[in-house]
Amino acid sequence: MKRTFLLLAATTVLALPAALAQTTPPPATAATAATAAPLSASHRKAAESLLAATNSEQNLTLTIDRMLAGQIEQNPGMKAVEPEMRAYLTKYMSWASLKDEMVQLYAGAFTEKELKELTKFYLTPIGRKTTEKLPQLTAAGMELGQRRMQEHLPELQQAIAEKMNKQPPGAAE
Repeated sequence: MKRTFLLLAATTVLALPAALAQTTPPPATAATAATAAPLSASHRKAAESLLAATNSEQNLTLTIDRMLAGQIEQNPGMKAVEPEMRAYLTKYMSWASLKDEMVQLYAGAFTEKELKELTKFYLTPIGRKTTEKLPQLTAAGMELGQRRMQEHLPELQQAIAEKMNKQPPGAAE
């Protein structure tokens, strides 16, 4: 039973970001361009330069580490499956596994000129500060959202229970 619970919890934790991302469709230009014609070498290089200037590899690694730590903090029983979760995330969410697609995504969303302008910005002092602070701000914002959801979860549970009690058995929509 405990093993089943841990498996279910780990699967939910790993699938939740993808499910949330799917609720907001990506802009058509980025999605279309990411699968469209091949990039020129200079456009690819411009996208790679921006991703390097924004410390994308380091930020992705930190995000994965924080996500795992947060999940284990919320559910200490998941500590037992941390190595498996980390191996899974490393296999499918590491920079090495995502870099080419991220380059395509950014190149599809921005022209080569825009990528170069963004890179120039991120190499300025305020751009570097943005790169440094944004991961912490994003994490703090996510924690704020999670805390807000936890604080008000009983309200959602009550609304669901009331609806379920009003419906005849087998009539779930």
